[in-house]
Amino acid sequence: MSKEDKIVVGISIGDINGIGSEIVLKTFEDARMLEFCTPVIFASVKLMSFFKKHFEIDINFHGIDKIEDLVPKKINVLNVWKEHVDVTFGEENKTGGEYAIKSLRSAVSELKNGKIDALVTAPINKSNIQSEDFNFPGHTDFLAKELQGESLMLMISEDLRVGLLTDHVAVKDVVKNITRERIDKKINTIYHTLVTDFGIERPKIAVLGINPHNGDNGVIGAEDDELLRPALDNIRKNGKMVFGPYAADSFFGSLNYKNFDAIIASYHDQGLVPFKTLSFGKGVNFTAGLNKVRTSPDHGTAFDLAGKNEANCESFREAVFSAISIFETRAQYAEISKNPLQPAKKKLYTKKKSK
Repeated sequence: MSKEDKIVVGISIGDINGIGSEIVLKTFEDARMLEFCTPVIFASVKLMSFFKKHFEIDINFHGIDKIEDLVPKKINVLNVWKEHVDVTFGEENKTGGEYAIKSLRSAVSELKNGKIDALVTAPINKSNIQSEDFNFPGHTDFLAKELQGESLMLMISEDLRVGLLTDHVAVKDVVKNITRERIDKKINTIYHTLVTDFGIERPKIAVLGINPHNGDNGVIGAEDDELLRPALDNIRKNGKMVFGPYAADSFFGSLNYKNFDAIIASYHDQGLVPFKTLSFGKGVNFTAGLNKVRTSPDHGTAFDLAGKNEANCESFREAVFSAISIFETRAQYAEISKNPLQPAKKKLYTKKKSK
């Protein structure tokens, strides 16, 4: 495709019995979206036509059988399959998971081949996707295997970015999964992505403690003093502006998070509960650290809303915009890095300053 064409955004359809189809259609029902990208939905024209009729959405598809046939500035639907598929809205079943993975595998294949520029994934169900040849807790773990780099779940909104030291790990296993090596890798990953993907020249990163009150000098736990603090001290010696550990219980309520470009939480709910409280419906899940761009909405399949035409597409739309922005910023950074003697271009990625 020529440079004049819009960024090609691939879309995996997610669980066909959830709200994925609805939020995808509602997002691109607004024709202005085609001014920003060329979407490719990985599903089938038959299935998308069913959804279009069910939700009474005025939208036109361009069906294709191979990615090379996509038409810029049209809503392309790549026929990953052509057979009829029964949709049972709101039901968690094997069919929903099977076709979600068919869509995802096809989209990731084209992402790896460079046929699409970025990937936006509609929600899947972590239970019904499991099979003999797909045994991953979710998108992030699958993408970490398929793509290059050190993956990190980074939840982003307009004024908040939250990353995790451990993501889909049982609470009882959190501490044993936090090692010096993991701390170094995750902080280096988030630092790099803030520079290259968000255009922040000197990021400031806050790290939340592992135990309540950072262990209260060992009374509640020793991990913060014996593991986390020494690791952060060493990272600071290398010139990175990393602060903490901070007690998690008061960090967000005090608005301290506004002083940083990103926050790293020790485990899933420590970071995602405050993030979704502050940004739910507008947040985006970005898989940072990989060589390709992938985003998704900040919610799940919402089986209770499926088929009722009541789903809000705002988070999915933000995921599309974030994918486009991150892809462009990354491309600009790569171009500037090739030409370090052209300081005028530096404005492209240093316009956002640390707070």
